[in-house]
Amino acid sequence: MKSVLKNREIWLALAIVAVVILVTLRFPRFSQPGNLLTILNDTSILMMLALGQMVVILTRSIDLSMASNLALTGMIVAMVNAAFPMIPIPLLIAGCVLVGAALGGFNGMLVWKLDIPPIVVTLGTLTIFRGLVFVISGGAWVNAAQMSPDFIALQRGSFVGLPVLTWFAIVVAALFYVLMTRTPAGRSFYAIGVNPTASVYTGINVGRTKFLAFVISGAISGLCGYLWISRYVIASVEVASGYELTIIAACVIGGVSIAGGIGTVAGALLGALFLGVVNNALPVIGVSPFWQMAISGAAILLAVVLNARGERSKGRVILKKAEGVA
Repeated sequence: MKSVLKNREIWLALAIVAVVILVTLRFPRFSQPGNLLTILNDTSILMMLALGQMVVILTRSIDLSMASNLALTGMIVAMVNAAFPMIPIPLLIAGCVLVGAALGGFNGMLVWKLDIPPIVVTLGTLTIFRGLVFVISGGAWVNAAQMSPDFIALQRGSFVGLPVLTWFAIVVAALFYVLMTRTPAGRSFYAIGVNPTASVYTGINVGRTKFLAFVISGAISGLCGYLWISRYVIASVEVASGYELTIIAACVIGGVSIAGGIGTVAGALLGALFLGVVNNALPVIGVSPFWQMAISGAAILLAVVLNARGERSKGRVILKKAEGVA
């Protein structure tokens, strides 16, 4: 029973349920299945981005350029689609993932080979990527009239009662679960966050593992570049501006420790879902945008305090597993 009470994911899930119940007491339609499914669908992109950020944070790094990566890959795919509408959508999506992974790899290479602090690297590439959006587009927008019908329609469909965008999030979450719990790479991410020095003695290449983490976060950003643009049917310099802070907030609220080594796929998903529910609930009950920011900020601070006081036992357990297989 004590282990259940200490489980961060359970408490976060209960908090989400509590928010839904409290809002429903005043607005009964808030908890209708259709509305809850809409919230889940609206939060799907944030969930995927939070998973990509989680991998980086686990290695005691951070990627501030994810939103700019998304905007750049989104602009590229929108311009390619506008110029060559006959290119199959799966090929465009694959191209987005590759471009995003290359941009993430650029971050990772600077961190790995030049030993520059990740926050400095990604703060710089945040600006570089955002500037490239303006350069390649000339400051112009790509709107729905310039996009092909297939480009826009893919994620607006549904499968087995769930929107296609939600299925993207489900598949990505399943892949991340396998990566983090069933592969040596996943154990390496945790091990580096717990103790980089000890990780070297278990045979882990710390620099290369951090590089891989940035490639993964970049690939997810690239995928979300297409999903964001096709969902909101507008590509511009302002796409996802400031969203990197929301991504990090989702991770922190989900129990991912900024100090590295602690975090789960379920926690990152629930952190993103919590923000999605709160952001949808506050306008419904008439809370002003300024108070919405304050409440969201308070939730983040509370999460940081809880993380700071939490045990690092999860990281130690995974490190022992890594030592055992080395």
